[in-house]
Amino acid sequence: MRVTKRTNIAMRVLMFCAANTGRLVTKAEIARTCNASENHLAQIINQLAQLGYLRTQRGRNGGLELSRPASQIQIGEIFRQLEAPVPLAECFADVDNTCPLTEACRLRSALNEAASAFYESLDPITLDALICNNRPLIHILQPVPACDAASQKADLATAS
Repeated sequence: MRVTKRTNIAMRVLMFCAANTGRLVTKAEIARTCNASENHLAQIINQLAQLGYLRTQRGRNGGLELSRPASQIQIGEIFRQLEAPVPLAECFADVDNTCPLTEACRLRSALNEAASAFYESLDPITLDALICNNRPLIHILQPVPACDAASQKADLATAS
């Protein structure tokens, strides 16, 4: 099973927000830190907000944050909601299924069981478990504020 790019980026967004609890984060910060385009992020952020994982605030001082504690967000639930609409194989597609074996094929049920097992294995894992006590990840996900970055560049320039 391969995870879609959308789900991969959605997890980056959620981990970024979890690592920066207590403040609104911006799409630009996430894009820069998580190596994703702002346009693609906008679609994913919108979907995560509609699914109830994010709270967004528009305006000059706007941004986004988790809508509930990271300890209450199950990874299996996220993957189910984001991956389930993507057919695992051609025979799972409603419209584009051209496989002549669909009616008699036992592979379909085996794949269905495998996908269920995959999601179930992610159910006990919370967003909090992914970031809690993970110093290397926190170091990556807590960007240096712009004013600190500018002063660090100035310090480096004078040291050269």
